[in-house]
Amino acid sequence: MKESVEMHKISDVEAASYLSSGVDSSYLTYLGQVDRTFTVGFDEGKYSEIQDAKEFAASINMKNDAKVITPQEYWDNLSDIQYYMDEPVADPAAIALYFLSQEAAKKVKVVLSGEGSDELFGGYNIYCEPLEHTAFNKIPMPIRRFMGKFAEYCLPRGMKGGGFLMRHGKTLEERYFANATNIFTEREANRILKKGCKPGIQKVTAPLYERVKDKDSVTKMQYVDINVWLVGDILLKADRMSMANSLELRVPFLDKEVFKVASKLPTRLRVNKKNTKYAMRQAA
Repeated sequence: MKESVEMHKISDVEAASYLSSGVDSSYLTYLGQVDRTFTVGFDEGKYSEIQDAKEFAASINMKNDAKVITPQEYWDNLSDIQYYMDEPVADPAAIALYFLSQEAAKKVKVVLSGEGSDELFGGYNIYCEPLEHTAFNKIPMPIRRFMGKFAEYCLPRGMKGGGFLMRHGKTLEERYFANATNIFTEREANRILKKGCKPGIQKVTAPLYERVKDKDSVTKMQYVDINVWLVGDILLKADRMSMANSLELRVPFLDKEVFKVASKLPTRLRVNKKNTKYAMRQAA
């Protein structure tokens, strides 16, 4: 990571870094030893990481430029943000990223960002699921399928435990297609869409699962996310929101040499009962 960050800092102009309260950007910022960091938050409330970011930046002697996004700014810019996205992306993080890029572009032309860490090193909580509920998963699949169908068709949407039964009433290949859970089921989509949800989500993911059919469940989930979620959401919004502000965004975690290291980590060093991204957090 240190070598990757050094290479990604090579530029004719100053390179800065995005900084949240998370381990990814903090690790990246520390390794980069940049002069400037940028942070945004929403009205200093529940969804603001500004204070944590400022304290961390101060602890490593770096300047932090922070901006609070007001409700008025949010609504005033929403239509422009949708325009720059160029297609529907149901990820609210795109809005914060737009304002973050806007602030950074006032002072620099190149920024480092932490995209890719979760997919490579096992950072999503959903990756812990195969390690949990092992007793429930021993129930024969026909019974689990029945319980899942009952939850889908008979229980109110959002009822506690319903999603769990629906997920575990299917095989991993049937139920997991990205690190996103609050979306329409195919049954719901078919009710709403004019032409239905064809050819279906599994037509997209089936070739990916086939390539990693001999791997463990966590590795399969990561592989799907790298090829679907990372490309179609994480990097898409990062690229569009930075380019909308004429800013070059670089992602050191996605260097091919970093990937080589990440791909050799055993599952227990990616996710375990102690934490997600276990090896990377230890390194950081």
